[in-house]
Amino acid sequence: MGLFEKKSTFQKLTQGITNLLAITVEIDDEFYERLEETLLLSDIGIDTTEKILAEMKSIADKRNLYNNEKIKEALIDIIKGLIDKGERNKLSNESPLIILMIGINGGGKTTSIAKMANKLKNSGKSVMLAAADTFRAAAADQLAEWGDRIGVRTIRHEEGTDPSAVIYDAIQSAKANEVDVLICDTAGRLQNKRNLMKELEKMDRIISREYPEAARETILVLDATTGKNAINQAEEFNEIAEITGIILTKLDGTARGGIAITIADQFDMPIKFIGMGEGINDLLDFDPVEFSRDIFEEDSENAVNTKKVLEAIPKEAEEVEEEIEEASQEGEEIVEEETEEIEEAAEETVQEAEEAEEQEEEEQEEKGFKAWLKRNF
Repeated sequence: MGLFEKKSTFQKLTQGITNLLAITVEIDDEFYERLEETLLLSDIGIDTTEKILAEMKSIADKRNLYNNEKIKEALIDIIKGLIDKGERNKLSNESPLIILMIGINGGGKTTSIAKMANKLKNSGKSVMLAAADTFRAAAADQLAEWGDRIGVRTIRHEEGTDPSAVIYDAIQSAKANEVDVLICDTAGRLQNKRNLMKELEKMDRIISREYPEAARETILVLDATTGKNAINQAEEFNEIAEITGIILTKLDGTARGGIAITIADQFDMPIKFIGMGEGINDLLDFDPVEFSRDIFEEDSENAVNTKKVLEAIPKEAEEVEEEIEEASQEGEEIVEEETEEIEEAAEETVQEAEEAEEQEEEEQEEKGFKAWLKRNF
């Protein structure tokens, strides 16, 4: 593997593509139907799937895709084109930088903040955290605990206080200490979009007023395992905030991988980081080129086994058909033999019956003759 060391990341998509390419002889209607099914089952949205199919058909008309490797390279180019946003895929390197982290509770937002802070600190930047999710119980405690683990200060207030007040104090502290990056946690109460929008707008006004020279990032954290729900979240958060990037978490689990392609394409949102585990160092920079290629990477032994199985299917089917034909022939021979035996037995029975009837007639004649002799002599 390249960017991703854990094979489960794209297992569904990778296996589907591998199976498809293993049995593809030519690009025809059946190929496109199988490709469409594979893409949809891998959490790639309908619109994005149609775009991939249309682009594939266009390339197939222009190029001579005479083998599976050429087909694979065409698909890699198509997917890369959908997810590669250039410099937008990278986190701003400016200082000072303020990052607003948004996303629903349970999506991995708090741990992503800690991982990003650790990553930035290890790169030589000074980092501070702002616990502005004051509505969720123990949210500030969790963030502060992470801050203590990685050696980063956390600005916090009491639970239930105004989140914007936390942002204000964090900005003043960051300015006073010449902090390079201030990462702000926010509430994930998407069920009340109006209040959340007002809250984010208020934070934005405070940042613009108190720290206008700071560069800005607004990053949405999405749980990749939630599939279509993550797409819905991206759509709703996109309505209430100017999102500059995405962090996809839990790509090491049961995620199918296609969600990244859909979000990047459908909302033109650059993916900046991906979460590949629970460890503090498991937040990786997103590389569109490696991502596109890793979708089609599979353990060589598994790929060979898959191909062998698929190649064996027609042969096994032929063998089964031959066995059925042989069994049918044997059955016909057995039926013929049994029929002949039954007919012979029936003939013997008829013959025996005829002989018994003749014998009975002879006996009757003999009895009649004896009775006649007795009467006349």
